[in-house]
Amino acid sequence: MFTLDAIDRRILAILQLDATIAVAELAERVGLSQTPCWKRIKRLQEAGVITARVALLDREALDLPLVVFVSIRTNQHDDRWLEAFRKAASLPEVVEFYRMSGEVDYLLKVLVRDIAAFDRFYKRLIALAPLSDVSSSFAMEQIKFTTALPIRAN
Repeated sequence: MFTLDAIDRRILAILQLDATIAVAELAERVGLSQTPCWKRIKRLQEAGVITARVALLDREALDLPLVVFVSIRTNQHDDRWLEAFRKAASLPEVVEFYRMSGEVDYLLKVLVRDIAAFDRFYKRLIALAPLSDVSSSFAMEQIKFTTALPIRAN
């Protein structure tokens, strides 16, 4: 079992906000010298706590202003159906894909340019596997967006 101490948690909190921070600056902010700080980052990567370092892009600057949440229900839950439907995860417009509890079986977050682009996406989606109900909700306003996970102090 991998346990995080207070310094690991501070490192993670800072890296979530800026993964490009220099190790020297990060070390100073968490109260370590550079080598021990770098070793902690390496250990966090090897343990799978840090899974990737990526650039976050502005979806509107990339002409993807429309956010659509697609709720899907199905009457089929066998492995063959699921294998066919999981191909939806490979559709580039799908940025999040969840199997849900409750009345909705699957929830997808989709980013597209406009309604016409969503319609083209929708036609590809429903061709993947039989669905009993597909409901789409269009986001009117993004009130909060973060990729930072909440990190407990201890």
